Parts: sequence; structure tokens; C-alpha cells
Amino acid sequence: MATINEQRLQLYLDAEASILKGQAVRLGERHVQKADLAEVRAEIARLQTLVGREQSAAAGRGGRFSQADFSR
Repeated sequence: MATINEQRLQLYLDAEASILKGQAVRLGERHVQKADLAEVRAEIARLQTLVGREQSAAAGRGGRFSQADFSR
């Protein structure tokens, strides 16, 4: 099952493709046109980072914290 960030990322990737084809896209309440391509691409980059972090955390690696072992 895809996370909310994965779903959003896919929506933005689809929007980017539509914008590149010269079409306008509606993202929720917003109407996005070719002039907004930079904004869409910035959000794609942000979401790719979040999805990468989520996937790393789910795989048990790359989190911001690690567990210390004081058993010795």
C-alpha cells in the first residue's frame, strides 16, 4: 500500500507530464499551467526525499537516530 507521500509524488509526476505536453492540470483546488512547472518540479524533489526517507526507515536503515548498546 502506497503512503500518502508516495501517492502525492505520483500525482505530481503525472502533473509534470501533463504540463510538459502543454496541458493545464488541476491539483486539488489549484489550476497549474506550464508557467508553474518549476514549482511542480520543486515539490517532486521534496516528495522524492520524503519517500526515500520513509522507505529507508521502513527497511530499518537511514533513520535520524540509532539505538545505542550499553550492555557491556
